[in-house]
Amino acid sequence: MVQKVSKIWMDGKLIPWEEANVHILTHSLHYGLAVFEGIRCYLCHDGKSAVFRLREHVDRLFDSAQIGDIKIPFSKREIAEACKDTLRANQLKEGYIRPIVFIGEGVMGVYPGENPTRIAIATWSWGAYLGEKALEKGIRVKVSSYTRHHVNVMMTKAKICGNYVNSVLAKREVMKMGYDEALMLDTEGYVSEASGENIFMVKNGVLKTTPLTSILPGITRDAVIQIAKAKKIPLLEERFTRDELYTAHEAFFTGTAAELTPIREVDDRIIGEGKPGPMTKELQATFFEIVRGKNPEYKEWLDYL
Repeated sequence: MVQKVSKIWMDGKLIPWEEANVHILTHSLHYGLAVFEGIRCYLCHDGKSAVFRLREHVDRLFDSAQIGDIKIPFSKREIAEACKDTLRANQLKEGYIRPIVFIGEGVMGVYPGENPTRIAIATWSWGAYLGEKALEKGIRVKVSSYTRHHVNVMMTKAKICGNYVNSVLAKREVMKMGYDEALMLDTEGYVSEASGENIFMVKNGVLKTTPLTSILPGITRDAVIQIAKAKKIPLLEERFTRDELYTAHEAFFTGTAAELTPIREVDDRIIGEGKPGPMTKELQATFFEIVRGKNPEYKEWLDYL
C-alpha cells in the first residue's frame, strides 16, 4: 500500500493528499490516454538527497506527451522543480516520484475534444520494488502468454497509461503461478521486456540487451549501458530468443522501480549458478554507488534537493 503523505502537486499547486481527486468522468479514466513517469530520489552517503536523472525523466515525460498528442501546460523546468518541491513538502529524504499527465472531464466518447489537460505529481516512500531479497538473491521469471505491443498497435516509446494493461495482465498471470515477474516476447517471438523493466543477459563475458526497436527506452537501462561501456564490458544491443536466454550465464532486469534486479530462473530453468553472477553484482554495486552520490564521475546524473 502507498504510504500516505501530506501533499500532492496538482495543476500547479501543492494541495492536501485528501483533496487530490478527479471526477468520475475524467476522460483518461475511461479511455486510457494519459502519460506518466516513475522517478527515484535517493538519500546520499553525505546526508543530502538527490533525484536520479531527473532531466532525462522529464524529457521522456514530454516525449510521451508528444507521442500521445497531449500538450503539457507547463515547461520542463517547472515540472522538474515541482517534483523536487513535492518531495520537500512531504519531508521525504528519499522516495518515488510519480508525475502523471491526463485528460480531464468534459465531453465523453473516444475523441476528447477540448477537455483540459491536467497534471499531478505524487511522492511516497518506496523500497525495493520486487523486495530486498530480490536485489540480493535474484527472482524467478516466467515468459507470459501475453505478447508485448507491436510498434504499430501501441506507441511503444511512450509511457502511456493504457499500454500498461498489457503489463497488468502479464504480471497477474505469472504471479498466480508462483513467479515474481513476467517476461514478454515481441510479435516476432524475440525477448522484449518485462511488465515494467528492461532485460539484460550475460553469455561468455558479453553483456546483451534488447535493442530499442519496440521497447520503452529505459533510463536505468541507459545508465547500465553507459556504466558497462566505461568499464570496457563487451556490449551488444541485439535481439535474442527465449532459448538463448535459458543458456545465459547471468541475467537481470533494470528499471526505476526495480533498479537492477538479478534473475536466477526463467521458465523453471536455472540461470547460471542460480544466483547473481559477478558481472551483475559489479554493475549493481556501481549503480548503487552512483545513486548514493559515491561516484563523482556520474555527479551530473544527480539533481540535489
